[in-house]
Parts: sequence; C-alpha cells; structure tokens
Amino acid sequence: MDYYYNFVSPPSQCPLLVARKLGIELNLKNTNIYDPAEREALSKLNAHYTLPMLIDNGNFIFESYAIVLYLVETHAKDETLYPKDPKVRTVVNQRLFFDIGTLFKQVYENIHMVLMKLKPSEKQELKLAQATALLEHFLTVRPYVAADYLTVADICLFVSVNALRLWLRYDMGPYPHVRAWFEKVTAAIPDGVEFRNQTEQATMAYVASRKLF
Repeated sequence: MDYYYNFVSPPSQCPLLVARKLGIELNLKNTNIYDPAEREALSKLNAHYTLPMLIDNGNFIFESYAIVLYLVETHAKDETLYPKDPKVRTVVNQRLFFDIGTLFKQVYENIHMVLMKLKPSEKQELKLAQATALLEHFLTVRPYVAADYLTVADICLFVSVNALRLWLRYDMGPYPHVRAWFEKVTAAIPDGVEFRNQTEQATMAYVASRKLF
C-alpha cells in the first residue's frame, strides 16, 4: 500500500500509528504539496491535492479518518480497535467526530494563528480550553476515550493532544486525566516513545525554519 503523507502534519500521523498498531508495513511517500513538481505528481492521483492519501490495489482513499477506518476494517485481526457492537462503536464514532469537529478543529485554528505569527483571539483560546476540558471529562468516565480499552479514537485524539503540546506548547497541568491517558496510549502504540520524539524533532525543525517561536 502506498501512503502519501507529510510527517509534520498531524492528520498524516493518525494512519501511520494505526498501521503500526495493526502491524501493517506501508510504502511511505513523504510528499511536499508546496513543491510544484510533487504537487503536479499528486494532482494526477488526487485532484484535491490533499494529504494523507492511501492507494491499495487501485483504491484511492484520502481524508485521515477514512484511511484509519479502512485500515482497521480490512486488516484488523479482531474488533478491538473498532468494535462492532453498535453501542460501543457509536461512542468510538462520536469521539472521532468530536476530534475532527471540535478538538482538532480548535487545535488547527490556533496553530494557524501561530503560523501567521499572530496571537490567537480570546475566543479561540476559550474554545480550545473548552474542548480540552471536555476530553478531560471523557477520561474521568472510563480509562480510554470511548471504551475500557484502546480504540482508534484514542489513537486519533492522541495525535491531536500531541499537536497541542508541540505546536502550541499548551499547559496540560489542569488536565491530569489527559496527561495520564496520553502516557498510557504512548505505551500501547509500538515504538510510541520513538514516535513522540520523531514528531517533536520534525515539528521543532519546521517551527525553527519558520522562526515561529
């Protein structure tokens, strides 16, 4: 399977971690959509120019969570990561929608302001704090975000919290359950500590190149 991605981008990281958890070896194609030649090559495969993108036996899948669900639906040896029980799966889906529509949305909006070398507005900062507090609440109910065990929702939200830490240097002090869960997910992902180190190095290198901090 060919996987087109940009490692510094959080949405590209979710399928990478799910693939690791499933023991899938992807043919990695790190892509810079701002390079004219690479963008032109990508446009022949994906008219939307979006990353990440997975190609599997002629199937073209883009959008991070669509790739995540495709991987678990086609390669998982059991249903743990994406349970088939409708009640449990509903919670997993809700947490995925919460991430893409609330938490990561606020993380992204605040990162965008940093990239523009602007300070996020009070409203943006408040919405981010509210989203993070909601994640903290989820983790007071159960040890993982959607079930009593690790699911794809944990992996995707883990990436968002990692971005929160690295890109925004966010103070996680008020969120003890999130901090404990973050370490637990790190331990549950193969080479999770290495992944965190790699993302930190890649993010800091990008930040330094843009002179953001």
